[in-house]
Amino acid sequence: MIQRGTGETVYRQVQRQLEAEIRSLHRPGDALPPEAALAERFGVNRHTLRRALEGLIAEGWVERRHGMGSFVLHKPLDYDIGQRTRFTETLEAQGRTTESKVLRKLRIPAQGGVAQRLQLDEGEPVAWIETLRSVDGAPFCVISHYLPLALLPGVLDDYTGGSLHEFIETQHGWRLKRTESLVSGALPQGDDASLLAMPANLPVLRVKSVNVRDRDGAPVEYALTRFRADRMQLRFSPSSTP
Repeated sequence: MIQRGTGETVYRQVQRQLEAEIRSLHRPGDALPPEAALAERFGVNRHTLRRALEGLIAEGWVERRHGMGSFVLHKPLDYDIGQRTRFTETLEAQGRTTESKVLRKLRIPAQGGVAQRLQLDEGEPVAWIETLRSVDGAPFCVISHYLPLALLPGVLDDYTGGSLHEFIETQHGWRLKRTESLVSGALPQGDDASLLAMPANLPVLRVKSVNVRDRDGAPVEYALTRFRADRMQLRFSPSSTP
């Protein structure tokens, strides 16, 4: 119901009501009714209706396809990148359900960038753990974790899923903080597209991160995360990043 003279513009009221309907009634891929039908329903002109739709497009709720109309999108999730970012805490705070599944675990020798970022000699043993993180039942990201076995000798046997940082804190009493995050875009490699249930010709966001032991700065984890770029947006908070 559109109300005039309330201090809220008409197009914002239309945008707000359409957003509420998208949240409760629509799924990604659904087509919205034609603009003429929506304008008639809300009792507004086409210009006002289009301003409301532009607002929804800017917020990531819908996309306009030329000659076809407006379609509901997956609303991008905000994912904070800070010193103490935890996957589960970050997304459950937004009312999402999360799951972490271990895909592979191996003992491998540290080489190249892994050895450099973990401050290890070439060939020192590290644990390579690959996990798939899901949000609301849909694949969200794949993470390759590299951990020095000299610090975490039992991690390959003992870690079976859930928050890896919480596991380390529980087992060893260490709190980890992020000291570096490098972000780039690339096409999915290996079986990432299949794991993330996405087309192989769409990009992923790759984030390389180093997490160190809070008390002395010793590197404990180097992680390479691949996010579905169409379902999330990274938020860097200056107050919480180094």
